[in-house]
Amino acid sequence: MQQNDNAPLRSDAQRNRERILDVALAELTHCPDVPLSTIAKKACVGQGTFYRNFPNREALVLEIYRHEMRQVAESATQLLEQLPPQAALRTWMDRLAEFAMTKAGLADAIRLASSSPGGLAKPSPTPVADAADLLLRTNEEAGTIRPGVTPDDFMLAIAGLWQMTPTEDWRPRAARLLDLVMDGLRTGAAGN
Repeated sequence: MQQNDNAPLRSDAQRNRERILDVALAELTHCPDVPLSTIAKKACVGQGTFYRNFPNREALVLEIYRHEMRQVAESATQLLEQLPPQAALRTWMDRLAEFAMTKAGLADAIRLASSSPGGLAKPSPTPVADAADLLLRTNEEAGTIRPGVTPDDFMLAIAGLWQMTPTEDWRPRAARLLDLVMDGLRTGAAGN
């Protein structure tokens, strides 16, 4: 019997799914080709439960990616509620850098899953681009950054984050890069 994708899961099924995702995130971040049976065992679920939720590696990797991207994206709104626009943007950039570095193993898992024949299409960064757009528009309206910067411009400007490796001491280097980007965004701002 096919499960209705729009139907809410029972609470125990939801807990199982969340536990699988939590374990899979940790395991795939550490080792991109970890066996699915290892993830199921560490999540304390049977193979049937695992495969009902995630019929293959590609489905699991894609769901983890979507979940993580939603969390990074949703933090933009939270930061704007707590901080002035410019501080919210810079803090969000730090969170994006943290995501990029701590999830490097997950990126390897996505590359493995999307490179296999019939594998998943590489997921788009739409939630993050939407969050960047929100932060950029809010800052533009506040006069704290130059007008006309698009999310695509912003993503290209910070693309150097994805060139760093998590094994090196990436934090000081990422901070310098993001400070340079912020300096560039402030140049020509109405408020300067």
